[in-house]
Amino acid sequence: MRNTARWAVIGGLLTATVSGPLTGSALAAPSAGQASLYAPSALVLTVGHGERAAAATPARAVTLTCAPRASGTHPAATLACAELRAVGGDLDALTMRASGPCTKQYDPVVVTVDGVWQGKRLAYERTFANECVKNAGEISVFAF
Repeated sequence: MRNTARWAVIGGLLTATVSGPLTGSALAAPSAGQASLYAPSALVLTVGHGERAAAATPARAVTLTCAPRASGTHPAATLACAELRAVGGDLDALTMRASGPCTKQYDPVVVTVDGVWQGKRLAYERTFANECVKNAGEISVFAF
């Protein structure tokens, strides 16, 4: 009888420990009537070798979240988010600043950006002549 009571107490404590955090997070979530303070800004960026993303050989992918703070696997998340904010999420408006010479070898590299920027769907694709040209622009968004 003594072992049965002990196992009942242990089982009750275990149940409270495991399910306690679950109920707490459910209470902390905003209700349907509440709006978030930040519009979602979460992107997946990829780079691949080829002229078009559909036929490119993927090389790397990173994530970038800009609201409420810069985060993700992008190596320069804070700078990339600042650049995106400066152009209002318009990736075509990012100006390439040449920082060094590159060869004229044609070995195309394609960058894609998919996700949501400030609550609006974003799908972008840009092809560079080669890896050097992509990196020579000194744009943190594409530096991964």
